[in-house]
Amino acid sequence: MASLNVKINNLELKNPVMTASGTFGYGLEFADFIHLDDIGGIIVKGTTLKAREGNDYPRMAETSSGMLNCVGLQNKGVDYFCEHIYPEIKDISTHFIVNVSGSSPEDYAECASRVCALEKIPAIELNISCPNVKDGGMAFGVTCEGAASVVRAVRQRYDKTLIVKLSPNVTDIADIAKTVEAEGADSVSLINTLMGMAVDIEKRQPLLSIGTGGLSGPCVKPIALRMVWQVAKAVKIPVIGLGGIMNAQDAIEFIMAGATAIEIGTANFIDPAVTIKVRDGINEWLDNHGCKSVQEIVGAING
Repeated sequence: MASLNVKINNLELKNPVMTASGTFGYGLEFADFIHLDDIGGIIVKGTTLKAREGNDYPRMAETSSGMLNCVGLQNKGVDYFCEHIYPEIKDISTHFIVNVSGSSPEDYAECASRVCALEKIPAIELNISCPNVKDGGMAFGVTCEGAASVVRAVRQRYDKTLIVKLSPNVTDIADIAKTVEAEGADSVSLINTLMGMAVDIEKRQPLLSIGTGGLSGPCVKPIALRMVWQVAKAVKIPVIGLGGIMNAQDAIEFIMAGATAIEIGTANFIDPAVTIKVRDGINEWLDNHGCKSVQEIVGAING
């Protein structure tokens, strides 16, 4: 059996398969279907400094080979997570990573600081696709300056492994990746959802309550794969790949494109055991191809 161990900064994962934020709840919701400690890492739903109600319904819609969502980061806030969720997950034998969101660098930093105090949460993932309320609603992650401001503020108050989740809704994602690396990010994860839209032609209005939403699922995979490949060549820190991964072959493509680890998102809604199937599929492929470790194929694309 090949070794599936990978390392993200000081964070050692038993295998490269993680769950994407917003698609796996707090992990506990899937405990009836799989052994949670078999997953390399679980990234919990987006957490903000204060509780958020999210957007009005409808906020999810199926589309060709994917789905749209505008949930709007509904959550009960970081203090609720610390007091009620953390005690339930802290003794599960895998890494739980908190996805941190905010509307200002100060919000991000304060939220990260409170998570930092939790002994058994070894890392956070910064969602810099959030709108900057001080800059007309433009997402932090679409400019180098905006991305840098968040990472800089968080790095001053957070000393554990810092993963920054990049937005694909940019001109050059490699520039954003290099910027957050320079500000102290230990890893980048990509891609977050692409902006999309669907229309109800009978009602003559958008299917989603706010008009647009984030597109995910198999339809985004070629774009995500290309961006992971570009970023992996541009930075020295580990890259985590996600976007339309539905099976082990998809995961291996991302790893060969330069991803040290991968996250599975929308596929969890279709098959709650997909993470374990992907882990086993990666192992089978490695064995069949005479590889002793998954690290042998990271960035292994020829040419």
